[in-house]
Order: sequence, then C-alpha cells, then structure tokens
Amino acid sequence: MIVGRCEGNRKAGLLYQPRLGKGSSERLMGFIVNPIAGMGGTVGLKGTDGEAVLRRALEIGARPIAPSRARLFLSELARLTGAVRITAGAGMMGEREARACGFECDVLGRRKKHTSANDTAEVAAAMASKGVDLLVFCGGDGTARDVLRGAGSAAPVLGVPTGVKMHSAVFAVDPRAAARIAAGFLQASLPLREAEVMDVDEEAFRKGRLSAALHGYMLTPFEANLIQGMKTASPMTESELRNQAAIATYVIERMKPGTVYILGPGTTTRIIADLLDLKKTLLGVDLICDGKMIVSDANERQVLKAIDRRPAQIIVTPIGGQGFVFGRGNQQISPKVIRRVGLDNILVVATWGKIQGLRSLRVDTGDPGLDDALRMQGLRLVTDYAVERLMAIE
Repeated sequence: MIVGRCEGNRKAGLLYQPRLGKGSSERLMGFIVNPIAGMGGTVGLKGTDGEAVLRRALEIGARPIAPSRARLFLSELARLTGAVRITAGAGMMGEREARACGFECDVLGRRKKHTSANDTAEVAAAMASKGVDLLVFCGGDGTARDVLRGAGSAAPVLGVPTGVKMHSAVFAVDPRAAARIAAGFLQASLPLREAEVMDVDEEAFRKGRLSAALHGYMLTPFEANLIQGMKTASPMTESELRNQAAIATYVIERMKPGTVYILGPGTTTRIIADLLDLKKTLLGVDLICDGKMIVSDANERQVLKAIDRRPAQIIVTPIGGQGFVFGRGNQQISPKVIRRVGLDNILVVATWGKIQGLRSLRVDTGDPGLDDALRMQGLRLVTDYAVERLMAIE
C-alpha cells in the first residue's frame, strides 16, 4: 500500500489522495472484530475495558453486539463491490463473520476463546505489514487505540462503530455507511484525511466525569456525510445556560402525571432534573415520574420494567460535533425501548448553539429498520421556551 504524505505541520482533517499501489483491480482489505466491544452499553456500564468490567457485564445480561454489526457491514460491502479480498483476524476476531457472509479470507493470528487488546494490536500490525489497502475494524474508541498502537499510519483505517464510546473521528456513522466508504475508497474514488483517535477514562466515565484525551491520528477515508465528526463539548456561556433553563422549564410544564420520562445523558437533560430538584447522572440514563427519580443510571432491563404498561417519553440531546441522538453513549435506550415508547413520544432538546454547530441529527440504534423509520419520520426538537420544530435525520 502506498499513500501520499502530508507535508508541513500535522493537522487533522487535511485531505490528500491515496495512491493504491497494486496493479491488479483486486484490493486487499484487513478486517478485525473486537468481539466484546459495546457489550457494556445496554447494561449501563459505559464500556467493557478491563476483565472485571466484562465479567460484570456478562453477569447482568450483556450480549455481544459487534458480530452482528460486523455482518451488517460485510453484507452491505458484498452488495456494493465484488473485487475485494479479505485478510481477517482469526476466529471471533473477524474470520467467523467474513466466512458467514461468503468471503474467502486469509487469516492472521490464532483462534482464541478470549481475545485481548494486545491481540488486536498484533493483528493490526501484521495487516499493515502485509500491505492491506484498507484496514477495517469493528469496535469503539478502545479498539481504535489498539489499532493505532499496532498499525500507526502504515495503512488507511476505517472504524465500524460497535462500541459504547466513540469520540474518535475514524468511525463511519453506522455499519452500512462504513461499507459505502470502504467500497468507495477501494475503488479509488475517496480521499484520505488524518483523523483524531480519542478515548475517555472509563473508570471516571462510570463515576460521571468525562475525561477525554487525544491519543494520535490515523489515515481515514473521508466522505463528509458518512464519517462522524469528533465529539465536541458545548461552551457553558451565560446565554447557553439561560437557553438550557428555558428548554427545561418548557419541558417540565408539559410533563404528564403517571408518565415515565426517560432522560438521556447530557447537560441539557440534566437541567431538567435540576429544576425538579433531582440529582441526575450526567453520563447515564435516568427515569423520572411524577416529579420523582424512580431509577438513577438505569440499564435497558430497568427501563423496560419501568415502562411496562405505563405511558413513557424519551428525552435526549444530540452529541456535540456528531449529532447522534441514539447509539452513542445511550445504548440503554435500546431499539426495544424505543419501539415500546413509540416514535411519537421522543423529544430532542438542544440549545441554539449546539444545533448551529451540527450538520444534522443522526441515529445508529443497531436496528437498521428502526433507523430508517426514524429518518422517515424525523424527530420533534425543542430549542428554546415554546420553540419546537420537526427536524430531519440524516
């Protein structure tokens, strides 16, 4: 694989054209799956970094999600292009999903019952040495760090989002978008850019503190509408705080008796709880009914139990810089929860400052049919007191 070089000071977002070096029209794609990525999401553990956390996730009913999202990516890729040869991580690190989707593949690494971050880094390094035209991995920010450690900038990299926290700019917006990007790049029609690899301290994250750090850059195929941006924080100016308070006041005045309100993570949703004199978890999902906190930092199972045979409404705020309202850090509000509540009972709250900084709203629930239904309908958005509109989802 030969790529162009960036001259001058390194700067994320700089675009330049790749030069695919093979004379044959067949391209070689590396494929890695982190089989445990995202398992902590629906159970409210905010990640699966570390063996103890993984054991806890399994104990409380976590299920693998990376394999199914990997198959969704590969199925779409197969539909879009045929001239792709795959070299995959052994066993559950990609080989199993590749073969299930009809791809013949070379295999790197050893088949294991349990895999580690070092396995990901070693397979990524081997793929870069093998000269893959594109290295695709399925995971979250932790997996991106492992790939960076192994492959560096030796090969272009693309992330299929399957984790809980995805602050990095190397990810496609969803698995189907990742397939479109991979197909476009392997057909030499997309440029590369340097994209940030970010990660948060999971232990601090579980305690409600967001501590993110930049770990480096990787070369990533770029398509503006299909690659997610890096997560950015909203500035806490006086006007921003007033705007949040006006939104919260409007929402509270319209709360109905006996209805369960499912509040997603974020500062705007936290203000709603603050004005009710309730303590909300900043980075968790909380349930309010009749002015009382009925479940704090809830998981999917607790949400479903609370809304069984009771009216409910979901209140979420988009992630700054990315626009996601579902599928990034709030997987407790699962497709099952959303379908139970109903699409008409979803409310998005966001300040003017946050909305002006977004290209669009996005969803990535893990259920393509539900994502399509949300895109067709759009979502109700509140941006100030008594200021509502229907906003499209890209």
